[in-house]
Amino acid sequence: MISTLTKRADFLAANKGLRNARPGFVLLTRPNGGEGMRYGITVTKKIGNAVVRNRMKRRFRELLRAALPQHGLPDHDHVLIGRSGGIERDFQTMVADLERALEKAREGKGDPSRGRRPRRGNRQGSQNAARQQNAHP
Repeated sequence: MISTLTKRADFLAANKGLRNARPGFVLLTRPNGGEGMRYGITVTKKIGNAVVRNRMKRRFRELLRAALPQHGLPDHDHVLIGRSGGIERDFQTMVADLERALEKAREGKGDPSRGRRPRRGNRQGSQNAARQQNAHP
């Protein structure tokens, strides 16, 4: 049985797992401690208006329903994050991309992190504010 992720904590936990980026989406995978195969979908407002986002989510849902039973990782969470090129991309190409991403995840290979750190507020802005406070007129 494939279930959906509903809690924010599950999405945040998946973000600490393997990351495989493709032109139309980013796939995050992470073991979930024996809770079965689960999936989640995230499409931000950067992608477009509500109509575009919902269309992308429907495409992703169909992609996952087709691919996860055969290619998904058992007892893992799978999260698809939409990218701007995903809505125009051919569906069959996205199927192939997802299968390749799942295969890499099965091998334990992800994209290099490239020094990526989670955002923690507006660090640059707080440094500028501190400088301005310390500046003498």
